[in-house]
Amino acid sequence: MGESFLSKLLIVDDEQDMLNLLARTVSSELPCTVATATSAYQAQTFLESDSYDLILLDIRMPGMDGMEFLGKLRKERPDTTVLMMTAYGTIDMAVEAIKKGAYDFLTKPFDLDNVVHLISKALERSTLIKENRQLQRRLREHEGLEEIVGTGPRIMKVLETIRLVANTDATVLITGESGTGKDLVARALHRTSHRSDHAFVPVNCPNLPEEILESELFGYRKGAFTHAVRDKKGLFLEAEGGTIYLDEIGDISGTLQTKLLRVIQEKEIRPLGETKSIKVDARIVASTNRNLKEKIEQGLFREDLFYRLNVISLQMPPLRERPEDIPSLARHFLQRCAEESGKEGMRISPELAESLVKYSWPGNVRELENLIRRAVILCAGPEIRNEDVELERDLPEKCLVTEEVKRLPYKEAKRLVLERFHREYVSEGLARSRGNVTQAARACGLERQALQQVMRKYGIKSKDFQP
Repeated sequence: MGESFLSKLLIVDDEQDMLNLLARTVSSELPCTVATATSAYQAQTFLESDSYDLILLDIRMPGMDGMEFLGKLRKERPDTTVLMMTAYGTIDMAVEAIKKGAYDFLTKPFDLDNVVHLISKALERSTLIKENRQLQRRLREHEGLEEIVGTGPRIMKVLETIRLVANTDATVLITGESGTGKDLVARALHRTSHRSDHAFVPVNCPNLPEEILESELFGYRKGAFTHAVRDKKGLFLEAEGGTIYLDEIGDISGTLQTKLLRVIQEKEIRPLGETKSIKVDARIVASTNRNLKEKIEQGLFREDLFYRLNVISLQMPPLRERPEDIPSLARHFLQRCAEESGKEGMRISPELAESLVKYSWPGNVRELENLIRRAVILCAGPEIRNEDVELERDLPEKCLVTEEVKRLPYKEAKRLVLERFHREYVSEGLARSRGNVTQAARACGLERQALQQVMRKYGIKSKDFQP
């Protein structure tokens, strides 16, 4: 077995001969690497740069003794397994050590066979804890991402970015039109991160007047203003250890932009009426449906704040640019809304599925969800049809060469238009054939292999169009 698979053991004892004896014994009997420290302070230094599966800790040591160090370990590294050892063992000490969180207790002089047996058992516990932690992390990641539905390349890129950056503390700026699901991305970033056990605090910035938003974000002290009859904890402190989500950040005032910049730079806030700043540990995720670069040019948004927020940029595509995801989104909303309404078993007609793919969705995913929800409530039968949603009359003429495209360089504009054409054309064909690739290819006048090649290139899957 390579060293990367070995368990790691740290032995802490002020007697060097005892350290040497235990290190030799353990290394020869068990598949683990052993580090030794002659004091709790030296052990702390080791723990700052490395992690250990098991710590063997002497109780009686000069300076910080083992009991005090055990208390610190339980607070700072609660999952670490600790075995206590002493030459002065008593039942009371054993009980106190186990109450404080020790796995077990060894009394000197040691029976080395018993030491090896106990260490082996303690390492088994550490392995189980590590495996359980990994399982919980995988489950958390799955649960955190399951609300973001879709398999097209645009949405898959979003999901991959979430996985890559969730466990960092980097500030994230989510951009996109209203209704594209920016709030889902913010929640997914939180739920799949190491901060998921702490609070996720959403703040809808445009909904609050400037003076109220400032006091809500940073809090205030009693007497800071007329109606401040008691201290108020601000939302940044509510999010301590977790994530604060600043929705529609592009709409905050210049004064608040300056104060927010200071929070990001200094990692501290100052409540209204307070003379001292308070350190705060909250990850900042922000979103906007505005073009912040245009606002910077107009003098309405601070450029330095933009770059502080835009450490990681995540763009949510509009629904009209991911037609291949419309069928799976519609089914997702149908299942959820039908269960909520006690109408399980409802389905979408093939004709309506085709209309949904054709529609331009100016309200994006939120509009699709609301449409399905209304249809489930109002539809009397088990199948939702075009006439149940009255979507056809709202179908606009779609233009692939939008104003956005016209501003791009020729090659980039051509690539984008061709990509949109292929996505919309093939998705519509598959919607008509209810996911039958052979039928869709025949209707398009293509060979099946040619259609499949286009589908692979643009990440379009036939199963997403099957009823």
